[in-house]
Amino acid sequence: MDAPLRLRIDGAALAGNWRALARLSGRAACGAAVKADAYGLGVERAVMTLANAGCRDFFVATWAEAAAFPPFGLPLSVLHGVREADLPLALAMPARPVLNTAGQVARWKAAGGGVCDVMVDTGMNRLGVSVAEVRDGLLDGLAIETLMSHLASADEDSGLNERQRAALAGLAGVTGARRLSLANSAGIALGERYHFDLTRPGLALYGGVPRAELAGVVRPVVFPQAEVLQRRTVRQGETMGYNATWTAPCDTEVAILNIGYADGYFRGFSGAGRALAGEAVLPVIGRVSMDLVAVDVGTAPGLREGDWVAVDLRLPEAARTSGMSQYELLTSLGGRYARIWG
Repeated sequence: MDAPLRLRIDGAALAGNWRALARLSGRAACGAAVKADAYGLGVERAVMTLANAGCRDFFVATWAEAAAFPPFGLPLSVLHGVREADLPLALAMPARPVLNTAGQVARWKAAGGGVCDVMVDTGMNRLGVSVAEVRDGLLDGLAIETLMSHLASADEDSGLNERQRAALAGLAGVTGARRLSLANSAGIALGERYHFDLTRPGLALYGGVPRAELAGVVRPVVFPQAEVLQRRTVRQGETMGYNATWTAPCDTEVAILNIGYADGYFRGFSGAGRALAGEAVLPVIGRVSMDLVAVDVGTAPGLREGDWVAVDLRLPEAARTSGMSQYELLTSLGGRYARIWG
């Protein structure tokens, strides 16, 4: 069945973004975070595209995501570690758990688990064992591929970035880990001292721009399109949508689009977002509802029911307009879109 919503995905841009980030990573290997169904793009095609571009390190959040990872024989790390309930799958799969707590370390050792990764908390106070625990020998006896940490404020010029970098650097040689890893997408832009042996971009792969230094490097990947359900004339003085937040200043030609906040096009775009019909700009009017959006189509006289328009979702600009983060905008693009790779 043809869906009235499409998500055009530029596979060449995705591959190009990874290659650009790999170049910026210098001597460090460049991996890819493909959690949350590859940030909403669809994990199988995304992994295939990234692997063909040269990526050899992939990261998901949970073992359910690991089970859905395409069987391409590629190295995979599971960021949330290993719960008791995860052990049967974790022991059966080639994926590596990223151990985050002393309890997870003990569980993995007791189960006779093999090669793993370990997250160290260097200042984010989210997941990870402490620097002191590492120095006190908590990880002794583990076969560690990557000792990693995660930057809390890489998208800002914060002193915390250097403190976290120094804390991880201070653990070089303390464990038998083959690699150290710290930088996410924004961390790559902080420079060579942050790259260590492996970088782990996510957002920038998919067209997000977490730091200004990446604005000329990263290309958009995701392009939503919505079908016109109805074209109508709203007479001067009449209102549009829930709570009558827009009043027609004159007779206005309006199109109703098959998209809404259930599709990740949030209420923050009310009266602020826009769609495009060729060169014509179609401003969003009234309040975005769950499944529908109204746009002013006065500049598109030929637009009719059944036609398609492009929904402007350039991530940095859309984040500023909507008040949502670029991450939220990407990962909220739901299952009602037909995903079309090109």
